[in-house]
Amino acid sequence: MTDRELLELIAQQVGVLTKDVGELKGLKNDVGGLKDDVGELTKEVSDLKVELKKTNNVIENDIKPKIEALFDGQLQNTARLERIEAEVVKHEEFILKRVR
Repeated sequence: MTDRELLELIAQQVGVLTKDVGELKGLKNDVGGLKDDVGELTKEVSDLKVELKKTNNVIENDIKPKIEALFDGQLQNTARLERIEAEVVKHEEFILKRVR
């Protein structure tokens, strides 16, 4: 191999290495962008956790007691209707006896 061929081979290899280094810089930029995106996602997840805690507090402290109160009221109304129905049945029996 002559000196000229050797220099051309070295020049060719340097060109390939230069191209590879350029691609590495692009990859570094891409990785930097990914790091920024992950940082933003982490912040958004943190914000969502805070909102979720607030929502859970509202459900546990505000909505749940109201639902329980409505359920208790419904049970009381059901019991009252059962007592009224029992009285109506007694009155029906009395009226039917008088009519016959």
